[in-house]
Amino acid sequence: MTGPRIVVLGDYERALARLADWSAIEARADVVFHHAPVRGEALAAVLREAEVLVLVRDRTPLDAATLALADKLRFVVFTGTRNTTLDLEALKARDIPVANTEWGPSKESTCEMTWTLILAAARQLEAQVATMRNGGWRPAQSLPLPGVLHGERLGLIGLGEIGKRVARVGKAFGMEVVTWSPRMTPERAAEEGVTAVSLEALLSTSRVVSLHLVPTAATAGLMNAERLALMRPDAILVNTSRSALIDMAALPQALDRGRPGLAALDVFDVEPVPAADPLRQRPDLLVTPHIGFVSEPVFAMFAKGVVGALEGWLR
Repeated sequence: MTGPRIVVLGDYERALARLADWSAIEARADVVFHHAPVRGEALAAVLREAEVLVLVRDRTPLDAATLALADKLRFVVFTGTRNTTLDLEALKARDIPVANTEWGPSKESTCEMTWTLILAAARQLEAQVATMRNGGWRPAQSLPLPGVLHGERLGLIGLGEIGKRVARVGKAFGMEVVTWSPRMTPERAAEEGVTAVSLEALLSTSRVVSLHLVPTAATAGLMNAERLALMRPDAILVNTSRSALIDMAALPQALDRGRPGLAALDVFDVEPVPAADPLRQRPDLLVTPHIGFVSEPVFAMFAKGVVGALEGWLR
């Protein structure tokens, strides 16, 4: 096929082509999908040939120096409404237009994923499923049993659109919900029927601590060794936001010391997590492959938006 080279990066789910009709685009352009991470020299080679880039979320960081390799680049589309790893100023300086898609129900999806992790950790779901698959029914020795969240304290670090949704579910479970963020006020918390407390109080008293902040210079590494040590020994630390909020080097040591008792993570410093990474094997760490926003209706919205943007550009 002759025509402009359109390169799709970060399509791990192989969903964009399935969820929209690309026939009009493929009739006029050479479309290449990459379903695995592209880094280093391989990325440089891809960029040198790309006239259009389609980026799934912020899975492929593109700073000014990297974008400079794409000397044929004429158009960029990214999914969602925010890409924190794309140098928009570098594209603007080259007069390269940038389009993005709508989100779809990604906040609802991430809220549901947060509660999936909370409930799976609290109910020891991974171990219970493994017991059944291995032919067992109950452990051979006496072990601590799953707890109950009703009546416990849920601490939300961040009370934005996702945090608010998580709070409502927590209240439905009968949990006491408290919150902290750098600019939280008692009045803002009260609007959601929750209580604003200090970060120290939240960490030291909450059975579940869930992170819902956008990392900034002030919040990067917020959950450092000192703050992790404040958590209850039966606490569950949940992160479906960004890994930069946690000092990931300090987390294994904190778990070894028993504060918190468990962590449940959907986001990591390096993604995909290397196959040999010890984080994958810890029994006190429940891990999922960054699927908080990954759902059929969200990717249907992504695919529709990408195809619409590309068809408009081709016209």
